[in-house]
Amino acid sequence: MEEIPAWLFDVIALSLPRGLGFGDTPPICAWLSDDNVTCGALIRNSQSGAYGVLIMRRRVDDVWCVLRRDGNSSSKDGAMTSIREQLEARYPRVPLPHGVRRRAPLWDTGNVVPSKVFKALTSSARRSGAWMLNQLYLALPKPDQNWASDCQTGNFHTRLWEAQLLASFREQGLLVTQDYPSPDFLVSNKRGGEVWVEAVTANPVERYEHYGAERVDPPQELRERVLGAAAVRFAKTIRSKLDRRYDALSHVAAKPFALALADFHAPGSMMWSREALVSYLYGIFARTVERDGIQVAEAEDVKVLPGAQKTRSGLFRIEENAGLSAIIFSNACSISKLSRVAVSAGALLKDYRYVRIGEFFDRSPGALRGIPFSMDVSSPEYRALWDPYTYEPWSAEIEVFHNPLARYPIPDEMFPEVTHWREINGEVECRAFFETSVLKSQTLILRASDPVPDVAEVAKNFRYTYDASSPPSD
Repeated sequence: MEEIPAWLFDVIALSLPRGLGFGDTPPICAWLSDDNVTCGALIRNSQSGAYGVLIMRRRVDDVWCVLRRDGNSSSKDGAMTSIREQLEARYPRVPLPHGVRRRAPLWDTGNVVPSKVFKALTSSARRSGAWMLNQLYLALPKPDQNWASDCQTGNFHTRLWEAQLLASFREQGLLVTQDYPSPDFLVSNKRGGEVWVEAVTANPVERYEHYGAERVDPPQELRERVLGAAAVRFAKTIRSKLDRRYDALSHVAAKPFALALADFHAPGSMMWSREALVSYLYGIFARTVERDGIQVAEAEDVKVLPGAQKTRSGLFRIEENAGLSAIIFSNACSISKLSRVAVSAGALLKDYRYVRIGEFFDRSPGALRGIPFSMDVSSPEYRALWDPYTYEPWSAEIEVFHNPLARYPIPDEMFPEVTHWREINGEVECRAFFETSVLKSQTLILRASDPVPDVAEVAKNFRYTYDASSPPSD
């Protein structure tokens, strides 16, 4: 058996019902059997000091199963003896329980013609990301029967978003179940709080091949950028889900309900469309004005989005939407996120380096622009951004926009490690878990010998072009 780094056990632990919610019995060290089928962790009760064991083994379809979780072993030596016996004996994989469907291998496309973005995961530069996506798929409690084929083909980004949501929820120690066809997740905490979450993506009017698509520049005029096509697209996407009345289902009724939204409505749109979502949800147009020689932020009420469709703005201003508790959003649902988590944790990436460029959120009063950054994802400086984690966490870019009219509000404690936005006394205020928040970013996959782009250049020109021998960026 071989000892594994803490981050690798964290990935395996995402298959636990509560993920990294170890409570009073956190892991101290973990090991994998030589055949990678069995994982054993030494745990210790932080209150009593008693040692224990956590033994997990893969099913015949690679899904991790808990065989033993005991926090009351007589001694550390006794616990280690149990771990060695389980890992060194080469036990067979766990058979499928009665009535449980065998999970289709994500890597086996069979007769399916995979999309370009799925095939891109087979490149050597993205190997760690492909491995990570597979682990998240195997960690899902009960994915749809067509989950793997959807992921391999035209619904890749929808399934990617579901996988990242699962990772974020369980990273925060939340219980995640999928006992009903919809909504996608029931998320619970140890205090008894519950939230139903339905995942949705804002898709283009006409489908396009996401991978390698030429980025569409955002509208240069501010009002069009935040109140134009992007805001209309968000409005239609959200309305299509609200019309299904998930909140009225018998198992959802009288409980908080949230839509989790990721944006793919245009190539590269997630880098700039966040402002449009905020404007649409709260019915405001934010801009910078000068008062007494000082630049300050000013908000203008917007009841209807401009354009021929006359789409109503201010989702959170409409009483009939009180069944929607919040919108969960991320501007980092991408295949690069899959790799960044692993690479920042220490996964080896021979011949390549991941560099993230973009803008940090500026929390200064009245600031409407970000702070440029350019960082090697594997650097100590980048890892230090995510304290108390030692690698980029899944929840780093997750934001929860709360509906002030919600019939069943979601307390901040429900999602403790994300950024919360609430309207308080007429002002939309932010409460963030991480000191650093990424406003927008792009991940560059460079040759190992290539330098990290200078932050001054990032500030001048957010888009970079490299020669054809370099892998694509996203």
